[in-house]
Amino acid sequence: MELQEKIAVPIFTEVDREVFLKEVYPGRRPAVLRGVDLGPCVERWTVEYLGMKGGEREVKIHVSTVTQMDFLHKNFVYKTLPFNEFVRRASEAKHSDFFLCEDESYYLRSLGEDVRKEPAELSKQFPDLAEDFHIPQFFESDQFFSSVFRISSCGLQLWTHYDVMDNLLAQVTGRKRVVLYSPQDALHLYLNGDKSEVLDIDAPDLKQFPEFVKARRYDCVLEPGDLLFIPALWFHNTLALHFGVGVNIFWRHLPADSYDKKDPYGNKDPVAAARALQTLERGLHALDELPAQYRDFYGRRMVQRIQKRTYCHSPDSETTIPRSLSNKPG
Repeated sequence: MELQEKIAVPIFTEVDREVFLKEVYPGRRPAVLRGVDLGPCVERWTVEYLGMKGGEREVKIHVSTVTQMDFLHKNFVYKTLPFNEFVRRASEAKHSDFFLCEDESYYLRSLGEDVRKEPAELSKQFPDLAEDFHIPQFFESDQFFSSVFRISSCGLQLWTHYDVMDNLLAQVTGRKRVVLYSPQDALHLYLNGDKSEVLDIDAPDLKQFPEFVKARRYDCVLEPGDLLFIPALWFHNTLALHFGVGVNIFWRHLPADSYDKKDPYGNKDPVAAARALQTLERGLHALDELPAQYRDFYGRRMVQRIQKRTYCHSPDSETTIPRSLSNKPG
């Protein structure tokens, strides 16, 4: 069986703003940042402390009987719990109180006050805990979009997907494996929207997903206190090796009007990209009026024109992200 190429994500130590902007950010590749001061959260955020500071604020959570959560086929249910009760349950291997079964898995992705309009912000939803967490100042303050609390049971694996904004994943407690795939390998990931249909990336069904082995796999394990820089459009899949707490910091690295203003999650395609995809769909519908031989001929011409207009070349791959997306923060 053909093996997928695996590449270790590079680790940078003692990273400050200058090092990040000069040595890490211009490469537009994932990087583990070790030694960045995240504040006292790394020592303080025990289960007991989180429960005490987070209190009984109700949170909407994912609950599943299996550890591989699948967003496309919804193998989980949404439930609501007081935050302190959720943290207690998520830290347990077996539950005396449960919704589905005694070994169910839990996942929290924090939401804004008005989930349809406001992005999540740690300082608003959990102000007492936010005092312990220092957001790295690697981008301009007016570029900030959201800070998302992520807490999961040990063993929980989340689906492979991409985001349209740059982000930093701060692993505050516990260890987490993260697997990433380049945007240039999107055609090998069997996309459904912004998510991959390949749920089990470690033992994929190659009869169903034969092209998946062609995607280059970037691996890293985050230790408590580590940051992972995830450039926009890079696909990522996370596996909690322990019960763990993390914070995602997203920022707008494109001009603000590039993004959908009605998107509180920050994962809708940029406005121009969405418009282009809609135009393409209309073009494909127009081709449906032609016989198969003509559709094939003009479809190939369309593909060739798209490649010539949008693909850029790089030394280590056939294509790379257009240079217009490679601007520094600020």
